[in-house]
Amino acid sequence: MQPIVITGVGAISSVGIGKENFWDGLIAGRNGVTYIESFDTSAYRTHRGGEVKNFHPLPGTEELGRCSQFAIHAAREALADAGLDWSALPAFRTGLTLGTTLWESPMQEHIDDIMRTPGFAACRRRLVPLAVPEAIPANLGRALRLRGPVNLITTACAAGNYALGHAASLLRSETVDLMLAGGSDPISRIAYTGFSSMMAIAAERCQPFDRNRKGMVPGEGCAILVLERYDTARRRGAPIYAELAGCGISNDAHHMTAPHPEGRGAVRAMMRALAAASIEPGDVDYISAHGTGTPANDKTETLAMKQVFGADAARKPLSSIKSMLGHTMSAASALEAVACVLAVKRGVVPPTINYEEPDPECDLDYIPNQARELKVHIAVSNAYAIGGHCSSVVLRRVA
Repeated sequence: MQPIVITGVGAISSVGIGKENFWDGLIAGRNGVTYIESFDTSAYRTHRGGEVKNFHPLPGTEELGRCSQFAIHAAREALADAGLDWSALPAFRTGLTLGTTLWESPMQEHIDDIMRTPGFAACRRRLVPLAVPEAIPANLGRALRLRGPVNLITTACAAGNYALGHAASLLRSETVDLMLAGGSDPISRIAYTGFSSMMAIAAERCQPFDRNRKGMVPGEGCAILVLERYDTARRRGAPIYAELAGCGISNDAHHMTAPHPEGRGAVRAMMRALAAASIEPGDVDYISAHGTGTPANDKTETLAMKQVFGADAARKPLSSIKSMLGHTMSAASALEAVACVLAVKRGVVPPTINYEEPDPECDLDYIPNQARELKVHIAVSNAYAIGGHCSSVVLRRVA
């Protein structure tokens, strides 16, 4: 079976727009959590988020929602990074699988605001088709002139990993020759209200695995990756970042928002991903943790790591880039996949910032506060979501 490889990446985040700015921000340990400017937070108890500043939509996309704008921008970057001209893609042999959690929610909020004013009807007719979830892959498909499979996955914060796994399946079946996969999510009042109502938002910063962690911080962003079969990529001389060697998904079937206390869904997803890649836990060099900074998630994820890696768990470096970006929902696992393939390629892994006091229940190597030089042959990226969705992908260096 032909390996599936990643040949291009595009990223938009609160620490940098574009692959290089994103990577530089991660390795510098830059904190992208700032005061929110896109909506009024005065009614909330917290006021900060991982908001993307100074983003300018590409010409022709100004009327679209922010989620679509992010996706088109990141997709164009990823294709250019892969040495491909977006306007000359093999349209019927190119597909797209995109994850999102909160779709074009800022657009929906805008419609709701308009509907409270007189004379809203004409504006509603124009805007409503741009606000529905299916508008996002449709907008991206039209922008890139795609005629292959175009899909949307909505398994919340695990959707980026689900999208990568689905893209790999389509390539293995030879339904397509080229896939774009990733996740995109904008920050919005809807997201902020939801997490605020659960008392899940930290007031100042995200501190994954720290004893004094207070919760997650909502964020926004997008990452798109270009996937191809190995033979296709080699034939056209494409740059290869890494192989997408395995994907594992599961559901812990426990609670709508809380992880299973024994981490059974997380364990099953990691073990399935490792089995799909035909590797042993001891072969893994680095783990990109889900690491939200909530008391339950970080404790449970640590427990899951110990079950999967056994006595080696304490020696496995792992980090959470959410400490810098905030939680970017469906974009999170896609951005983390980009971070992993760049770590594989460049021999450096990003830190977990804001780590100050160890927690006896979170006692692994979280790469605190400073990036670390590390030769990464195999990386695992974890993503867990509301609804019990659990996912892991394995990314492997290509010789």
